Parts: sequence; C-alpha cells; structure tokens
Amino acid sequence: MQYFQNSAWENKMEKDNEFYYDSIVIGAGHAGCEAALALARTGQKTLLLTLNLDAIAFLACNPSIGGTAKGHLVCEIDALGGQMGINADKTALQIRMLNMGKGPAVHSLRVQADKINYHNIMKRTLENTPNLFIRQLEAVEITQENGHVHSVKTSQGLEFFCNSVIVATGVYLKSRIIIGEYTKNSGPNGFAPANELTKSLMDLGLQIKRFKTGTPARVNSRTIDFSKTEEQNGDEDIQSFSFLTKKTPKNKAKCYLTYTNQNTHKIIRDNLSRAPMFSGIIEGIGPRYCPSIEDKIVRFADKERHQVFLEPESLETNEIYLQGVSTSLPVDVQEQMYRTIAGLENVEIMRNAYAIEYDAIESTQLLPTLEFKNIKGLFFAGQVNGTSGYEEAAAQGIVAGINAGLYNRKEEQLVLKRSDAYIGVLIDDLVTKGTNEPYRMMTSRAEYRLWLRQDNADVRLTEIGRRVGLVDDERYSIFQKKMKKFEKMKQILQEKVKFDQKLVNFCEKVGEIPPRESMKVKDLLKRTNITAQNLNAEYGLFKGYSPRLVDDLNTFVKYEGYINQQLEDIEKAKKNESLKIPEDFDYSEIKGLRIEAIQKLSKIRPLDIGQASRISGVSPADIAVLSVMIKMKK
Repeated sequence: MQYFQNSAWENKMEKDNEFYYDSIVIGAGHAGCEAALALARTGQKTLLLTLNLDAIAFLACNPSIGGTAKGHLVCEIDALGGQMGINADKTALQIRMLNMGKGPAVHSLRVQADKINYHNIMKRTLENTPNLFIRQLEAVEITQENGHVHSVKTSQGLEFFCNSVIVATGVYLKSRIIIGEYTKNSGPNGFAPANELTKSLMDLGLQIKRFKTGTPARVNSRTIDFSKTEEQNGDEDIQSFSFLTKKTPKNKAKCYLTYTNQNTHKIIRDNLSRAPMFSGIIEGIGPRYCPSIEDKIVRFADKERHQVFLEPESLETNEIYLQGVSTSLPVDVQEQMYRTIAGLENVEIMRNAYAIEYDAIESTQLLPTLEFKNIKGLFFAGQVNGTSGYEEAAAQGIVAGINAGLYNRKEEQLVLKRSDAYIGVLIDDLVTKGTNEPYRMMTSRAEYRLWLRQDNADVRLTEIGRRVGLVDDERYSIFQKKMKKFEKMKQILQEKVKFDQKLVNFCEKVGEIPPRESMKVKDLLKRTNITAQNLNAEYGLFKGYSPRLVDDLNTFVKYEGYINQQLEDIEKAKKNESLKIPEDFDYSEIKGLRIEAIQKLSKIRPLDIGQASRISGVSPADIAVLSVMIKMKK
C-alpha cells in the first residue's frame, strides 16, 4: 500500500522500517486502549505510546464502569467489538441495573470494578494482541507533510513514522494538581504530565481550552464504622455488559451509603476562601453534573445533607472511594470535613482529594469521524476532546481506531448517526455543538432513546462492527445464534393460550381481567401486568431461552408500537442526512442566509443538511434556504 506520493517518505520507510507503523496511538487510557485494539485487530501495525505502563487503563476516579447512559455506551462498544465491557465483567465487584423503576430505554448497568485487576487485565490484553507494540515514551511533537500526518517525535529523541495518529491523551496535557494553596504539575495519582505536546497541537492549528475535574479522598476501610452506614447490595438477578461473557459475574463486595451533615457544611463554608475554585487558583471549567462538595454547598445551600457512597477500589487494597465528596480544599480542611460524616469519625485518609486542570481541544474542529479537518490522518479521542468519563472516552476511542484503520486502507470511514447509537449522539454533539464544559453522556441527550437501548446494542451495531472488520468470527457467531433464537421466540408469540381455568387463575393472580376466549401469546403480553417472564413461569412457553432473551422479547412486544413510530421518525430524519453538502461549499454566496448562520456553517462545515440543522445559531429558515441551494447546485 502506498501511503503518500512522496519519494523521500518511501525511502525513509525502506531505510528505517522498524520505526514505521500504520498508526500511532498517543495515550493508553480508556480511549487509547480501545483505539489501539481496534487498529491492531483489523490488521494495522500499531504503536501505543504511554507516559507510564503502570497507568494503562487506569481508573483515575471512581473505579466503576457504566451507570445512567454510560452503560449504553459500554454495551455499544462491546457490540462493535471493543474490550471495555469484557473487562468490566471480569473485574466486577458489585453489579447493579439502575433505573429499574422506569422504562427499558433508561435501564443502565453499572459495575463497581476492581481497579487493580482492570488495569492488569487490559495491559495483558494489549500485550498479547498481534500487530500491537507498546512503548513507555512521551510524545512531544506530531509532524505533517503536505497536509498529511507524517511522524511522532518523542522526548528521548526517537521519531516514529506513520500513516495516521490518534491523540488520546486524557487529562495529561499540561495537567496540574490542585489541593488548597498547593499546586503541582502532575497527572492523576502522581503520574507524570505531558507538558510539551500542547505546543505541537497548537502549531498544527488546534484551538486549546482549559478544563478541570476532580476526585475525592481514598480512605482506609479499617478505620470506617460501617455500622453507622447503610448497606448497598448488588443485584440478585445479575446481567453482564458483554455479549461474549459466558460466566455470569458475581457480587464480591458491598458498597455503603452515608451522608454529609450541617457540621460538614459549616466547615466547608468557613473555608471557602481557601477553596481553589473560589479563590481563583483554578482556571479551568469543571463538569456541571459532577460538582465538588464545596460547589454543592454553595449551589444547593438549602440542602441539609448530601449522599456519600463508600465504594471499594479493589479486593487487593483497603482503599475506599468516597463518591459524592470530591474536593480541592486544603489537606487540613479535608481531615476535619470527612470526620464529621457518620461512620468516618476516625477515618484515616490514604490519598487526599484533589482537582486537576488540563488542556483539551476545541472539538468542533473535528469531522464526525473524529479526524482533524485540517490534517488528514490525525484523529482525536477521549477527554482531550472535552468529555468526561471512562465510557465516553472508550466510545470515542473505538470509533477513532476504526476510522484510522479505514483511512489507512483508503476505505470510506464510519460515521455513526444519532439514530444508530449513543456513541453517535456523543460524537455529533461534540463536533456539531462543541462543549464549554466536560461533556457527560445522559439519556436525555438521545432523541431516539427508546430505540437506542442497552439490550439491543448488538442488533444495532454488530453488523457494522463486522463490516469494518472488528467483530471476529466468535462474536459474530454468538450474535447470529441469538438472532435465530429470537426469531423462534417471535413465532411463539403467534401461538394461542387455551382458555381454561388455568388461564383465568393466572390472569387473576397477576391482576388482569381474564379473557373470555383463547388468546395469542402476543395479545396477552400486550396487557400491562402480564410479562414474558411470568407467562414463561406459568406456561413454560420460553423454556430453554436465556433470561436476557426473554427480557428482550418482553420489551419488543410491550413497546412495539412506540418503537415502530420511532423507527419511522428515524427514516424521515435520514432524508436530511442524505442531502450532502460539498466540502468546498461557499455559504457566503447564498442570499437569504443570516450572517450568524454563515459564520457558524463556515466554521463547523457540516457534512449534510441534518448536521447543519443541529448547529446552534442556524435556524429552520436558514436550513430551508440552504436545502434549496444545495438541490439547485446538484
């Protein structure tokens, strides 16, 4: 394969072949790991650069995977052929399905993972993946030639040549730890920061902004009085993230719940002048949906208490994560504050809470493929794009990895639409709207969330993963077998349940008015209090099928009408998506477009009318004018 029409490049490849890779991934966090695996598994010779091998897939904040909307992302990563869900299942300490009191669209799996094992298993997976090479080196410069990525230079003087690069640096770019008046140039957990790469990105034309996040203290479990807290147990009916997981994970640890109180809040208020986010020491913008405890006290002054979840970090350590009380207050204040909380009166802090500032790029400079618009072959994924969370990072990582591989092979790149996946919503929001704060995925952001459920992630995405070369034979075979079983189950829906005393008794037991004649299984399932599960328990109709499949069938029948309506809406939306906008389109030539619309459209350069309609500041009237002009020019 010829990558560039450049004889010097070709000579360099022949002379120093050991320094050539199809793709280079910078950063081995959750985005970098998924990107590197996607590349290597699709046959690309891949180099993964990391500041520290011990930081691979490091869970820098809460060692949990999934949660509301985030669980959807993990299932989608898995369906595409990714690794996060597999690792979460293998390292699960406690498993819970959230939002079970609501509809299936928002059911979200959450796993408290073993921090140490998660890192070890991911590192071992990377090390044993063919085509993947791992080096502990700091990338300091990305070079380009004629608008194409050319090489990556490291702090130790090595230069690696490549066809594509994925920047997945997480929160390490010029990162700074802040605890009260104390500041230090550092990455999370004392890992070294990446101080030089930002300048190279700016030289390449990237716009840089400053974000911040934070984490609470880790405390010694032996110094906690758990009798003063509430036990938080995992689910009895356990589900897994990965469609490949054969052995159901087990709950291995308990979590606990306690609360802050007025004494806690008084200590915080008395020391707000020493809080970096109020004193001016912190410059970056933090996440709105994951505020520090001092921010909560100020914003929600009427609240008498706030939840504090005590969550184990690993079975290999006594460290407990204090979810809900992240802070950057000084060390002495932290000692006082935490010890006012029930159960923590004598607690010993093992790692102090801190805030961390870091550089991120302006995500609207990226295409929906996550490629930088101005340099071919340069991709970005993860928190460097302005997102927060392991799941958001990994989702971007697998897409960037897929697309870098497709770019290398000169094949059409993958764009997941908002109707395809939560991943599509995430990326579209980033590249179309941008973000002024660390972006967090939420179910409310997905307009087609009844279709974009956890349980059907494989139905939506496995064929796509197969098409791009990432879904292997084992995963695809499991998917095909599942779909065949589901089709057989759908046939059972057309069978009739005989009208007799047994049916009458069953209906009365579940709180339904008995029918007067035999009924199809499907019609019975349409009733509010009859489920596939209790119908199966009574009649054994779905005996031999997994509980997960029975749940899927129940959702299929109960919400069939709503889902079909949503699919119709999706088809209507696709008409806009099909009207492509030429890459070199001059918006300033269109009479009738407002100045703001011209500016926004020229900046974002949407690929189609659908994306253009989602740009803030572009009105329906602007879209109408633009659509007419696009059609006229065709």
